[in-house]
Amino acid sequence: MALKVALLGIYHESNTFVDRPTTLDNFRNGRYLKGDDIRREYRDAHHEIGGMLEVLDQHQITVIPLFYAEATPGGTITAEAYQTLLDDMMEEVDRVSPVDAFLVVPHGAGVSEAVADMDGHWLGKLREKVGPGVPIVGTLDLHANVSPLMVASTDALVSYKQNPHVDQRQRGKEAATLLVHLLQGKANLSQQLVQVPVAISIEQQFTEQEPCKSLYAYARELEQREGILSISIQLGFPYADVDEMGTSVIVVSDGDPKLARVTAEKLEAYIVAHRESFVGRKNSVAESIALIEHREKPVLLLDMGDNIGGGSPGNNCCLLEALEAAQRYRYFVCICDSQAAADASKHQPGDRFHLLIDGIGPEGEKQYTLEVRLLQVNDGNFQEDRPRHGGQVNYKMGKTAIVTTDAGGVIMLTSLRVPPFSLRQLTAFGIDPKAVDAVVAKGVNAPIAAYAPVCPTIIQVNTPGVTQADMTRFTFRHRRKPLFPFER
Repeated sequence: MALKVALLGIYHESNTFVDRPTTLDNFRNGRYLKGDDIRREYRDAHHEIGGMLEVLDQHQITVIPLFYAEATPGGTITAEAYQTLLDDMMEEVDRVSPVDAFLVVPHGAGVSEAVADMDGHWLGKLREKVGPGVPIVGTLDLHANVSPLMVASTDALVSYKQNPHVDQRQRGKEAATLLVHLLQGKANLSQQLVQVPVAISIEQQFTEQEPCKSLYAYARELEQREGILSISIQLGFPYADVDEMGTSVIVVSDGDPKLARVTAEKLEAYIVAHRESFVGRKNSVAESIALIEHREKPVLLLDMGDNIGGGSPGNNCCLLEALEAAQRYRYFVCICDSQAAADASKHQPGDRFHLLIDGIGPEGEKQYTLEVRLLQVNDGNFQEDRPRHGGQVNYKMGKTAIVTTDAGGVIMLTSLRVPPFSLRQLTAFGIDPKAVDAVVAKGVNAPIAAYAPVCPTIIQVNTPGVTQADMTRFTFRHRRKPLFPFER
């Protein structure tokens, strides 16, 4: 009889410092998929689900896609939304049970009003439902804040190894291969978690550069040891006030928990010894604008305080205001403001008018007005077919208006928050990034995969906001202690 493996997930990166909660509508406006819709969306995508499907299909194992819900990173998920997601998912599990195993796709940094360790909670509920004898293997985002419950509820978890996350499909294949080997009796999965007493600053989490480059090289060296099946470093998500916030290591061995524990502790010792290198230097807005003059263009300005991929609102105007004030650089910036997009859409291409943006400034919320000319209005839909952070194919920005300013700026006004993970966000609408001096992307490391091919200079800008780079400026009440850099 053919083996049957069910596939499911609830995926969200929750920023507890964002005032506006994440609702069920945010998931429905993101991805709320069941059955074959999951396969159609991700079969050919550079996403972990695509990798999982590929491996199980190769081994002629029947895959039953059940449920996958994902919303753009944002505030804490409402209790009502989480309960609906959980009930819907468990109803699908009941519908197909029994199965031989589960592949799961949590993010690892999900927080709900009902339970802070949301991913641990739903994984634990799944384990309770199916019992200890049914294998559960899955993937995690590199930014996961991993709890002991997540690990206790699963047989193996594999996190992305690259930031930007262009290896998601590979990690899905890795997780699925571990599950296949377990089902075939070729491996006995034993995983160990070590929560490292270090929280790594977000701008230091670019894995192709130091300090992460050497850390991951050391992990690859340890992964070659006999008996080690997988090593995952979760750099962590610092914008969640939860007990598990911070860096962690998961090691999966072939039935040897002691080997897994010792290996994880070696990586913990490395990170602690190099902790000062994971803090980073912060460039102010003024310093960053001044750097444009003498750097190869176009310059990519990473708006760290308004990192949509970290849950920010996408309407920080600090860099927009500074570039307008400079009056010397052509630039592109995307602002999420549905009312501004609707107001601009009332005009005809070529019309000049005063645009009012409800945004964020150095001191908090502010209204910013400037004279613009309308270039176009569109539906905001575009597609990406290359490996990019997030692994998504279809993007929806809602009604979108593109305007230009006398200073040479191009401003894209969107109705929905969309992280800048794809250069198609510009090129699909006729915007040439090489025609400007500076491109503002509301992210930290994730946009680099898409923008680095056309932006020879990259500057991370320490802007204010709910994803500002200096985590010590936030008030934490629930984090574990001691934790560097809070306790040095």
